Amino acid sequence: MSLLIFVCVGSRPYQFNRLFEELDRLVGEGCVKEPLFAQIGASTYKPKNFAFECFMDPDAFKAKMAEADIVISHGASGSIMGALNAGKRVIAVSRLAKYGEHINDHQVGINETLASEGLVLAVREMDELGDAIEAMENGSVKLKPWKNPNPNAIIDEIDLFIQEEVL
Repeated sequence: MSLLIFVCVGSRPYQFNRLFEELDRLVGEGCVKEPLFAQIGASTYKPKNFAFECFMDPDAFKAKMAEADIVISHGASGSIMGALNAGKRVIAVSRLAKYGEHINDHQVGINETLASEGLVLAVREMDELGDAIEAMENGSVKLKPWKNPNPNAIIDEIDLFIQEEVL
């Protein structure tokens, strides 16, 4: 049985070319064995080795999320929580300010906090991505299933963390 990998990076006006260039390389070289579909947002790099759309309407996005087994998400709390709430295994990739992917590096803290809880596999630099995908594909990484009676609790905690970092 083949898995589907769904990549989502939101709709904010920040590119994430670094992610899509690495995914294109990994798929092109046969390192990623599962079908992959991406929502690339404002990225200017157009993948050659997998299907993508720049932006998706909410129904198409929900359908692709439902179809996916693995989600590769940027480090936005809403995107990650959407995937976790849908019961998906998540690789959370941090956008970094030094590459013009965001205004600061707050996604690193979000991703590393969720990874320390065993909820996601965090990736900061692209040389970690291939190993993360392979671990998800072969099942060698075990993540905790997400069960939260208050779906806003973790978002509230992340928002608090961000506010403390900004102040």
